[in-house]
Amino acid sequence: MLEFVAYYRVSTQRQGATGLGLGAQRTAVQAHVLGVRGQIVGEYEEVESGANSGRPKLNEAIRLAKARKAVLVIAKLDRLARNVYFITRLMESGVEFVAADLPHANKLTIHIIAAVAEYEREMIGKRTKAALQSAKAKGIVLGNPNAAKQARSASKFAVEKADRFAESVSPHIAAMSATGSPPLSRIAALLNKQRIETQRGRQWTATGVKNVIARAKRIGCL
Repeated sequence: MLEFVAYYRVSTQRQGATGLGLGAQRTAVQAHVLGVRGQIVGEYEEVESGANSGRPKLNEAIRLAKARKAVLVIAKLDRLARNVYFITRLMESGVEFVAADLPHANKLTIHIIAAVAEYEREMIGKRTKAALQSAKAKGIVLGNPNAAKQARSASKFAVEKADRFAESVSPHIAAMSATGSPPLSRIAALLNKQRIETQRGRQWTATGVKNVIARAKRIGCL
């Protein structure tokens, strides 16, 4: 039975975290292996840009394929690399590999497709750079022009929310302190006993009580 080592790649951390794209690649690879009545003896996943040829997981997959004399299988050629030099190096390594979307492609076909993919990647980069330079020359503000304003609003909202919470809990703290000055840890224990949660819905600590008392005094509640 022919053995295969599967290699899956996604380009971004988000895709890697959510599994976006990996499922489709795995399905394509498994369909190809099933179609030739082979078996997968190893699977490797990597989060890496196609422009980067330094991929530890791919190197591990190649080593296993060499050791088992297996075929390195990928879902699509562009999952391997958009770099002709990298494809050439892989071919010269002696490892047999196949793309599920082009199972009958020969070395010449793969070189041509890799060259087109590499050219496309370079053109996308050049067009993006040119568009950004053009926009900048026209005085267009790049990025989110409201980012700073939104950050200030969020900060103001957080402060107001914390102030309201300190104001709501200060009567309880004042009542616990009416007969003297109990330790902060004692106040925290009493608040927890009365099932009064912190602003984040957690258990009280002496530090939390100290911070709320300081805020309450600052806004004139204590």
